[in-house]
Amino acid sequence: KQWYQRRVRAEKVLYVRETRVTNVIAHILIGCSILMIPYPLNVIPVPVLYALFVYLAITSLGEFQMWERFCLIFMEQSLYPHNHYVRKVPQKIIHCFTTLQVIQLGVLCVISFAGTANLKIFFPFVIILLMPIRERILPALISTRHLSTLDT
Repeated sequence: KQWYQRRVRAEKVLYVRETRVTNVIAHILIGCSILMIPYPLNVIPVPVLYALFVYLAITSLGEFQMWERFCLIFMEQSLYPHNHYVRKVPQKIIHCFTTLQVIQLGVLCVISFAGTANLKIFFPFVIILLMPIRERILPALISTRHLSTLDT
C-alpha cells in the first residue's frame, strides 16, 4: 500500500541507443539461405515459406505511417495517438491523403498481381506516374504545409 503513496520522480531520457544487430543478423541468415539451394530448400514445404513471408509482412505493418493512418479511419477521434501529424493536420485531410495513397497502392497491386503479362508491362509507367501525382495533383488537393507534415 505504500507504493501507492510514493511520489514518482519524472525521469528525463537523455538519449536512445538503437541497435540493429538483430535485424542485420536475420538478413544475413536469410541471405545465407541461397547457399541451401538446391537440396535443403526442396525439403521445406512452399506453404511454410509463404507463411514466413506473411508473418514478416504483418509484423512490419506497425512501423509504417500509412498503416497507422489507415487504422485511424476506423478509430474514434478521441482515441487517436498523439503523433505529430495528428496534432498538426485536420482529420479530414489525414483521411483524404490516406485514401489517395490506398488507391495508388491498390492500382499498383492490381497491375503487379495481374494474370496477364500485357498488364504487367505497365508497372514501371505507373511507378513513374506516381511522381507527378505527388508533385502536381496532391498539392492542388492538400496544402503543402499539411503535405510536409504528413510526409515526415
